[in-house]
Amino acid sequence: MLLILGPGCSIKKFAVNQVGDALAGGGATFASDDDPELIRAAAPFSLKLMESLLAESPRHAGLRFASASGFTQYAYAFVQMDADELEDQDFAAAEALRGRAKRLYLRARDHGLRGLDARHRGFEARLRTDPAGAACVAQRRDVPLLYWTAAAWGSAISLAKDDPELIKDVPQVEALIDRAAALDPDWGQGALHSFLITYEMARQGAPGDAAERSRRHFERALALAHGQQAGPYVALAEAVCVQKQELEQFDALLAQALAVDPDAAPEYRLVNLVMQRRARWLLSKREDFFLIPEPSRAD
Repeated sequence: MLLILGPGCSIKKFAVNQVGDALAGGGATFASDDDPELIRAAAPFSLKLMESLLAESPRHAGLRFASASGFTQYAYAFVQMDADELEDQDFAAAEALRGRAKRLYLRARDHGLRGLDARHRGFEARLRTDPAGAACVAQRRDVPLLYWTAAAWGSAISLAKDDPELIKDVPQVEALIDRAAALDPDWGQGALHSFLITYEMARQGAPGDAAERSRRHFERALALAHGQQAGPYVALAEAVCVQKQELEQFDALLAQALAVDPDAAPEYRLVNLVMQRRARWLLSKREDFFLIPEPSRAD
């Protein structure tokens, strides 16, 4: 019996890992698509398939990365953004969508943490009690998992106004993203810098001006993506200009985001289309975000 089952189990695991490798490496197909609604419909099946494979091969690093990144992106592009756009028409429905987005972000976070745990035994447990110490064991190859785990966790916290236990996890998010930035600050064609554009405005206890730190990350993100990504423009407009009430720069940044040609860099096509949708929504809400003086009228 052992002689029969042993090879069978090995063949099954080999097959699962082969399919897992193919799925984990298939992100470019989604990233270059020009139809966000097609990806909205297709992504749930792909994500559940990856989770099914992870049940058979829980230490598959590529599938953990793909699940962490996939659930995070799906939650933002197709759940949280829907909630923001729906709020004026149906507040209760928007809040329900935000609750779903938070759950998806936490699901993504858990995939990232399990991936890091597979590489560094006890990583998650130590991260809970000693965030900086745990993050120090991460290596350069861990940067993608560090980034997506932090992005998912931070996004969940941003939606956790009624969840003080989750809000207490900010030090863990900060430890992960700061370690990633220390190991490979230019990873992902500026992805880390784009994240930090927003995060610096909420960082507690850091020296200097938060907006100035955000603007430095913005400039670096633009340079690394050669100006071919709309995301940094949208991040600076939403995170800094709204808080600082800089309406003129807000308008200019979002105009630049909308001027990005999604077809110029196919590897960014889908994310650019999603961020341009965000830019148009932000422009539609400018009167809610800014104190715009009434135009003067001559008597």
